[in-house]
Amino acid sequence: MSAKAPRNKTISLTDAEEEEYAKKALRILTHEDLVDVNNRIIWQDTFYAMRFLPDEFVDLMVVDPPYNLTKNFGQRTFKQRDLDSYKSWLDEWISMTVRLLKPGASIYICADWQTSMAIPEVVGKYFVLQNRITWERDKGRGALNNWKNCMEDIWFFTKGEDYIFNLDAVKIQRPVLAPYRNHKGEPKDWQEKNGQKVRLTYPSNLWTDITIPFWSMPENTEHPTQKPEKLIAKLILASSNIGDMVFDPFVGSGTTAVVADKLGRRYLGIERERKYVALSLKRLQDAKENKQIQGYENGIFKSRNSCL
Repeated sequence: MSAKAPRNKTISLTDAEEEEYAKKALRILTHEDLVDVNNRIIWQDTFYAMRFLPDEFVDLMVVDPPYNLTKNFGQRTFKQRDLDSYKSWLDEWISMTVRLLKPGASIYICADWQTSMAIPEVVGKYFVLQNRITWERDKGRGALNNWKNCMEDIWFFTKGEDYIFNLDAVKIQRPVLAPYRNHKGEPKDWQEKNGQKVRLTYPSNLWTDITIPFWSMPENTEHPTQKPEKLIAKLILASSNIGDMVFDPFVGSGTTAVVADKLGRRYLGIERERKYVALSLKRLQDAKENKQIQGYENGIFKSRNSCL
């Protein structure tokens, strides 16, 4: 492993670390192997592992599945397919999750603009569509003959109409440009913090405050489609309570599990690539000492997080 630049904080693994961390992952061969689903990373293909999971144990499912793009994930490649084939692939694993979710569970599914066309049609057969969140990637994919692609979607579903949504946990702190006061001279819908006049505003379904992990951020890994911890934190805080179970059937480098752990939730993740399993477990080990989520401080989401 070559030496990193002084400001490069990317989480990496030696061969020995990868082997050691991978040994700590759960492998399921029979129902008897699944003694406890709490705070585990399963090293297996999700289509196989989900068959052994218990009924109605999930409070919140957060999924960042492979988009319909040809992309290398470690030793395997997900290959782009026609839309009908991709819908069939979505339906195969989505249908398997229905029995795993509690009646009041929430579901968030990430997608790019092309994949988004399939999500409501397929997932809507099993769950209730509540909203579509669109968030701005601050590092878009440029194109010479098309508009730069700098947005992604997160589709919000629930298993039923009775579900959790913790509004106060996801309000956003914004600076107040016109700090009005009432007739008594008291601030009207704003407050002063650290010498700055700010207001807590309702969160919308258009997010422009997310920073994609990059090499000088301590949460960054070598995973090709890693989602920011701040992004996942919003979903977990809004749609679960402390102690709830958060499930990610395509956990990748472990962001959902790590954020769930930092926020006092239980987690279960499934990943088939040994390297990403090991990265997940290393990040979870680090999270025991460092609960910080970049861009989220003292219960408040900053309007745009900066590099630490």
